[in-house]
This record gives sequence, C-alpha cells and structure tokens, in this order.
Amino acid sequence: MVERRSIVVAGGGPTGLAVALGLAQRGAEVTVLDRDPEPSTAPRALAYLHPVLPGFAALGVLDDIKAEAAIGDGINFIDHASGESFHMTLDAIENDFPFAFVPQLGQHRVSAILLRHLAAFDNAQVLYGHEVVGIRPDDDGVTLTVNTAEGEQVIVADWLVGADGAASAVRKLMDLSFDGMTWPEKFVSTNIRADLHAAGLKKSNWRIDPVYGAVIARYSSDEHLWRFTFKEDAELPDEALEERIHAHFETAIPDNLPYELVQFAPYRMHQRATSSFRFGRVLLAGDAAHVTNPIGGLGLTGGFCDAFVLSEALAAVVHGEAEDAVLDRYSDERRRVYLEYVSPTASMTKGLLFDDHPAEVKQQILGHLRHLRDDREFRRQDLLSMQAMVTPSLLG
Repeated sequence: MVERRSIVVAGGGPTGLAVALGLAQRGAEVTVLDRDPEPSTAPRALAYLHPVLPGFAALGVLDDIKAEAAIGDGINFIDHASGESFHMTLDAIENDFPFAFVPQLGQHRVSAILLRHLAAFDNAQVLYGHEVVGIRPDDDGVTLTVNTAEGEQVIVADWLVGADGAASAVRKLMDLSFDGMTWPEKFVSTNIRADLHAAGLKKSNWRIDPVYGAVIARYSSDEHLWRFTFKEDAELPDEALEERIHAHFETAIPDNLPYELVQFAPYRMHQRATSSFRFGRVLLAGDAAHVTNPIGGLGLTGGFCDAFVLSEALAAVVHGEAEDAVLDRYSDERRRVYLEYVSPTASMTKGLLFDDHPAEVKQQILGHLRHLRDDREFRRQDLLSMQAMVTPSLLG
C-alpha cells in the first residue's frame, strides 16, 4: 500500500523535530521518520548559544528548556599551564539582546521537549523505527521506501527534509557529495557525576592545553552532572576506551576529585558540507547538510538556525504563500553561513583549545582573552558578531 504525505522529515533528532514543530505550528501536515526504535541518549551537544534563543521562544519551548537546563552566564577559559582564567560573561549584551544566557542541556532532553510540544498537533506524526532505504525524486514529489518492523512501506511525499545527521541516509541515497575534511583526532565525550564546582569551575569551562585541553560543562540543572570532552588519537581502539578515560581522568579531573563515569562515546570530527541544501523536492538541514567539530557549540546551534528559517519558508510554499524559489534562497544563505562563519569559527576555536602553540602565539592568545575578559565593550562586540549565524526571515 502506498501512503501519501505532504512533508516527510527524515531524522527524529533535535534539528528534525524543530523543523517539524515549526511546520506544524504553521498548519502544515508533517511526518517525522527515524530509523532508531527510540530517541538516542548519546552524549552529544549541550549548549544552545544566545542567537538561537529567540527561535526557541517562537517555538514555545524556551521556558521548558530553561526549567531543565543549567543556565550558563558565559564561558570560562582556563589556561591549564598557568591556571589563569578568563570568564567571558554575557552581561555585556544584556541591553542589546533579550536572552543573555546559555541553556546547557543534553540534546536528547531538548529532543524530548520538542517531542512533547509536537504531540499537541494533530497535523504532526513522529514514527520511530522507520528507516528510509530508498528515495526516488521527481518533479512533483519524492517516493520513499521505508523499512519498518511490520515490513516495507512506500510513502509518496510532496517534500522531503533530510535532517538525519552526519551519516545521513537521505544524502547517501541521493548520492550527494559531502566535501571537506576529517580531523586526525577524535573526541571522547563523557558524562560524569562529580562536584566540579568544588574545584572552582564555572558552569561552562574551556581548558586550553595540547594534552589536557577539554570542554567541561554542566548539562543539566543537577549541579553534579557534567560533560567532560577531550581529544585523543583517532587510531586508538575503541575497545579499550573506558580504561583510557579513567587513566586520563587521573590527572585531568581538577584537584583529583572523585567522579562516577555515567556514559561515554567517541566520535570523529569533520568540516564538511554538501554542494547545495536543496535538490528539487529534497531539502537538507543540520548535520545532514553540514558538519563541524563541536567546539564552541556551533554545530547544533547552526542546525537550529537552519530549522527555524526552513520551516517558515517551506510552510509558506506549501500554503501557496511563496514561490518555491524561496527554498533556493534558504539553501544559498544557510550554506554561506556555514562556509563563511560556522566552519572557520569552530576550526579556530578547536585550535585555540587543543593545539600546541609556540610561546609567542600562546601569549597573543592569552592577551586576546584578557582583553575580552576585561573590556566590556570589546566583549560586547565579539558576542554580537555571533548573530552572523542567524538568517532572518526569507519571506520579507
């Protein structure tokens, strides 16, 4: 039996759910398909930078996210060698921006919040355990072959949004290039239970060191739940990873504080993007379209920025309120933002934390951080520059 759908979103992670919620709120009929039997709880993104918070507010989910999150007031850079810290607070933009804070919450819990809100709409459906294994686009829509527990299913959709992550089945089934590079290191993302505030850590800490560089941040309102992410050689075997984590933490955990390892996952880091984010009736968003290393929180932040503008534009096309050329503008603009801002900024920030800098370069970096810490107006301009991630409405 062939089922007809208006819009199918492949991918039930945070980007796909944000696209779906934005569409549902605008009266579009949308179906989300995800290959996994239930939402993933792997330790991934956790910080949602201030440029995306108006989008969360528009979706109606910001208050729920705040209620569960650790509310960060900025980033605390720490030079591991000297112990000097540089707390970059967001109070510098409190008169410019309605949301001068950073919610820190595991992305699986953000997904759960989006799911709860999406469940209120009769025009939206989320189907886990539905894997897209075939795509045949034409001028009028997209025919999908979907594997389910009950067998193979065929869905004909007017539009398909691929928001199914860095290993996107949509992108691969469409045989689309994913140009860029893969970093030689891998990241190890861990969730731990510890009292790291006892060591003087803020809610979000970026430690600068070629060996002990790390992102150490709360990921919940529970003050004892922390994300501790560090890098290691990508060639090291995953089989012995837990043993290596404990060995690393013997010297990496501040003040040798006791901890409980709750969860961990290794992953490779990339800087890649497709040649376009639109191919006829198929659109791409989030990591399916572009990936970046996670330092700085620009990956999922960028995915949400895709979702906000895409859901508005696609709903307008479906309702006959805009020509489909607006979707070409979506593709061009969001790809430009990735290439000109997201990827170079994330790459620079990764280097700042983890590279082995010559002494002169290291002093220049620390001098810049002191300037940001001590000069409120300089910090304000730096924070406001992050609005480059946001694409205004394409319907104006």
